Amino acid sequence: MAYFLGVDTGGTYTDAVIVDEAADTVIGKAKSLTTRQDLALGIGRAVDAALEGAGIAASDVALVSLSTTLATNALVEGQGGRVALIFIGFDAGDMERGGLTEALKGDPVVLLDGGHTHAGTEAATLDIAGLEAQLLDLRDSVMGFAVAARFATRNPAHEIAAREVIRRVTGRPVTCSHELSANLNGPKRALTAVLNARLIGMIDRLVTACERHLAQVGIDAPLMVVRGDGALISASMVRERPIETILSGPAASIVGARWLTGAPDALVSDIGGTTTDVALLRGGLPEIDPAGARVGGFRTMVEAVAMRTTGLGGDSEVHLKTDGLLGGLRLGPRRLMPVSLLAVDHGAMVHATLDRALSTETAGEFDGRFVVPMGGNAGGLNAREATVLARITQPMPLAAALTSRIEVAALERLVARGLVMLSGVTPSDASHVLGRLDSWDSPAAAKALKLLARRRNGAGDRFATDGETLATAIIDQLTAQTVDCLLEAAFDEDDAFDSQASEVLARHPLMTAGLKHHRGVVELTARLGVPVIGLGASAPSYYGAVGKVLGCEMILPEHAGVANAIGAVVGQVSQKVTGIVTSPAEGRFIAHLPDALQTFSSATEALAALESALRLEAETRAKAAGAEDLRITAKRDLREVDIEGRKMFVEASVSVTAAGRPRVAHS
Repeated sequence: MAYFLGVDTGGTYTDAVIVDEAADTVIGKAKSLTTRQDLALGIGRAVDAALEGAGIAASDVALVSLSTTLATNALVEGQGGRVALIFIGFDAGDMERGGLTEALKGDPVVLLDGGHTHAGTEAATLDIAGLEAQLLDLRDSVMGFAVAARFATRNPAHEIAAREVIRRVTGRPVTCSHELSANLNGPKRALTAVLNARLIGMIDRLVTACERHLAQVGIDAPLMVVRGDGALISASMVRERPIETILSGPAASIVGARWLTGAPDALVSDIGGTTTDVALLRGGLPEIDPAGARVGGFRTMVEAVAMRTTGLGGDSEVHLKTDGLLGGLRLGPRRLMPVSLLAVDHGAMVHATLDRALSTETAGEFDGRFVVPMGGNAGGLNAREATVLARITQPMPLAAALTSRIEVAALERLVARGLVMLSGVTPSDASHVLGRLDSWDSPAAAKALKLLARRRNGAGDRFATDGETLATAIIDQLTAQTVDCLLEAAFDEDDAFDSQASEVLARHPLMTAGLKHHRGVVELTARLGVPVIGLGASAPSYYGAVGKVLGCEMILPEHAGVANAIGAVVGQVSQKVTGIVTSPAEGRFIAHLPDALQTFSSATEALAALESALRLEAETRAKAAGAEDLRITAKRDLREVDIEGRKMFVEASVSVTAAGRPRVAHS
């Protein structure tokens, strides 16, 4: 018997499932709170409970696979460690392209001479001395480095040389842009490399935590991780390329949704603590985004499922709109620790603070808000930020952490760095007040909602008469924003609306009237044309109302709450590599091999040499990723022009994919 263990670590919960591979059935499952400060605790509790529920020994597990939303959540929330970008052969103007400046958020950049031409020849000598001098100043203030050189996909020599220097001088992790994408567009590759470098510490901690617990309980099986396109890679490989886990959790959920329901065509909507992720199943397969994964406002060069990720979840921050007379609500995109959850371990402090605020009729700006230290590398903080961080030694009321309004910006920077986390009212708290959830401290949630309801709108009136009324409004807002997410994804996938903005169509007055079945001089009706598969632990609480608004079938499978963990162990390993052949002059063809350039006198020879090298590279990567029983396929794309009746070679690309089943432990 082969038993597979799937683990999914999300922003709020860590899930574990045991799948009987031969019978294709779930025989054990469990959930545990994700323990941010020591991920091994949450993973361990979920794994142990799943093993106990399945009634099998740890030694019976033949494969472990891990999916996660931590990378996705970090980018959506704008979090991650401080990194430095080594930008070779570019100038300051290139920083504004592709969202690179926004992604760096003030992190250091080193502009160096160097880089290559489109043909792969050296454009300028790499300034090694300049690099070494600046590394000495940076090594203690950053957690990692990203390296991007001009036309590195044509010749990676300068990125490789810079990487060796950085490792020798600093010992810090290094991400090279050519390792993440074979496509042109240097600034966009640099952006992808920066995000990868920022995630290395987070994903390394996750993998290490999982490995540590597996060893403790006696599971001696390969550990795989789900990539953003739903394929699996080995844990060792993901440590170097954590950016590939962007949309890992959502990709796993799509695979899990298909496995659970068998539905060939549907919108899959997975609501977690931080995000709602929506994708289309078409013919039983997820759509792949050819432009690269888009998360948190950034378009990366990572191949992933065509997923619309929105900062909307059970733990989304509740914002009160005060700019109009009537006010209103908005949820997300930032995740807060629900007050009811904070009170589970810190009930005395939370209740005393809430009771004190409720004893007066005046609503304070920070009432019902708390701050929690998270630990991590504090390098690069300014004096004010360091002062505020030093004050936050334990969970405390937000007002106690700040001495003046000027420190609010410093606190926001600490939140963005992931060094502290805010706690406040969320939809999860509202669900506790309304009796839909009872997992945490419901009385604490009731007090926090009552406090928030006292806040005033633009007309000077309270936002709600009581906490229950506000809780109902929050859940209604969650329904409305979920409907918008699903409609945007649907319009994106409908070819009839290719030239129009999906976010405008989803909120258009005609669409709103159609969903409400308007009957007047004009009659309008609108509905979603495919079923929705609702996933996530809270989906049964929220998605019934969503289905009614959209007039569609809402499928809520039995194991919807652990679909990500299921998807983690029913996937395949796949590695794809690409290369090009260019022709700088007639009769001269250059094959851009993985490790060098090679010149040939014919296109046929160059293409054959390139495909042979790529086959070897794809096979090597797939085996390193943990695959066996490989299937290798190759595809060529030849671009020619017709000049005076004669076909002239311009460029050709070759892609090779090696795929196979994950290697398992044999008893």
